[in-house]
Amino acid sequence: MILTRTLQHIKAGSLSRRQLLQASAATVAAPWTLARAAGQVAGGKTITLVVSYAAGGGADLMARLIAPKLADALGQTVVVDNKPGASGQIAAGLVARAAPDGTQLLLDASSFAVNPALFPRLPYDTDKAFTPLAVLALFPNVLVCTPGFEAKNVKDLIRMAKARPGQISYASSGNGSAQHLAGALFEDRAGVSLVHVPYRGGGPAMNDVMAGQVPLFFANVASSLGQIQSGRLRPLAVTTRRRTRALPDIPTMEEAGVPAYEVLEWNPVLAPAGMDPKVKTILVAALRKAMADPEVLGRIRALSGEAFPDGPDSLVPAFLKAQQAQWGRIVRERKITVG
Repeated sequence: MILTRTLQHIKAGSLSRRQLLQASAATVAAPWTLARAAGQVAGGKTITLVVSYAAGGGADLMARLIAPKLADALGQTVVVDNKPGASGQIAAGLVARAAPDGTQLLLDASSFAVNPALFPRLPYDTDKAFTPLAVLALFPNVLVCTPGFEAKNVKDLIRMAKARPGQISYASSGNGSAQHLAGALFEDRAGVSLVHVPYRGGGPAMNDVMAGQVPLFFANVASSLGQIQSGRLRPLAVTTRRRTRALPDIPTMEEAGVPAYEVLEWNPVLAPAGMDPKVKTILVAALRKAMADPEVLGRIRALSGEAFPDGPDSLVPAFLKAQQAQWGRIVRERKITVG
């Protein structure tokens, strides 16, 4: 919903013809910009992608996928440094305090837009401490259930939940997690009351859903696809506005009867605030080139994702703001805490 609305505003002409032409010119000029700017970010020093989560996770995978392509585009060394902890706050705080010369960039997850509402005191100002550079890719989730669960589709689930308020459970990887928020948004949009069961991680949560201990889980498509294909999980709906190529026969939430519902997992790249506009232009162009690489696109699509669409420079901050507004409202209205 959020991304769709942002793109609709662009298509509807809310941006001027001049702005659109400038955006197009910037995209066309990117190879020239990079050719002239090779080795000029931070005086040619090593660039560190500070990743907010541990090695092996989705954010780490994206960092290690684009790092060599980014290095090629910039003509500089790019390394990955994992700084996990506190839902991404440790890495974000480190980059927020760094020099705005491009030596340290933050590669975060969708929790970046949730943390301001979840945590009353962050070690940085989300709105002022960063220069947004890119959103790399968008990944869908899917509402799955225990194979023997009574509901055959989302409409059945809603009917059951309204008849038995507060009795049907869904699992998540913890309080304030992406799965928890997906469930809270479902309750909000469908007008039902479910029971949230937090686990210490997505793996244990999904295992208990397969075992029938908890009936529902908002799973990442990539991590759950094997279990869906083997019949150990049954998909009810995907959380994007369009069907995903990995599960083409599974309806979207809107098709299944839940209006204005979209949940995406995504990875932003941000620099410290105060960055020289010329350095920002070089980094944005390099990130776009890295993301356009066939190997990168193929890997993202193999994980059921889509590259974030090209557009004017305002598209990325508009997306971040819209995600922050949506999840801030859900966290406040549903009284979600991490305790």
